[in-house]
Amino acid sequence: MARPASASKKPRAWQRMLSGRRLDLLDPSPFDIEIDDIAQGLARVARWNGQTKGDHAFSVAEHSVIVEALCAELQPDWPAKWRLAALLHDAPEYVIGDMISPFKAALGYDYKAFEHRLETAIHARFGLPGELPKTVHKTIKQADRISAFFEAVDIAGFSVEEARQFFDAPPPGLRVEINPRPAAEAQQLFLERFADLIDDMENRSRRVAGRRI
Repeated sequence: MARPASASKKPRAWQRMLSGRRLDLLDPSPFDIEIDDIAQGLARVARWNGQTKGDHAFSVAEHSVIVEALCAELQPDWPAKWRLAALLHDAPEYVIGDMISPFKAALGYDYKAFEHRLETAIHARFGLPGELPKTVHKTIKQADRISAFFEAVDIAGFSVEEARQFFDAPPPGLRVEINPRPAAEAQQLFLERFADLIDDMENRSRRVAGRRI
């Protein structure tokens, strides 16, 4: 007996973005990735599953800007490309959302592999290596945990002792202001920072090319 036509169809594995791109989620192409789509998504993805104080959700877009700024504090001599990597460290979440750490652990390897494929495509789109140097990855992770510490204490209901247990204490004297913004404002902030870093990268490339002539 033949199966109904609908039963033989493969499930849709792509997402249509507002830019008009169709991103294949199982085999993402750098050519289908646009920064406007990333900013749109991240500005509307809530950190802490939305369990935060204030009139607005604390978005992944705003968190990303903070992490990039923290990397500049931790590594003042970093070139713009590593700071761009910091800004984009959570970029896959524009597609998959911000899953809290316990849920990521429960999903295990398949989730990590999916996230890594998407991250690799994003890096390729914006001129970054698929695998970041270990020292760069370590610094971004440190900045991520510093931001998480202040987010936990300021807006997510953690005590200082709890935050230290899960995220470690930040370096002495370092303070981050957590100020959840409306989505449109967070989106614009993210895009402005991206544009500044791309300009810095292009200017550096022109200077290097000029020295080679």
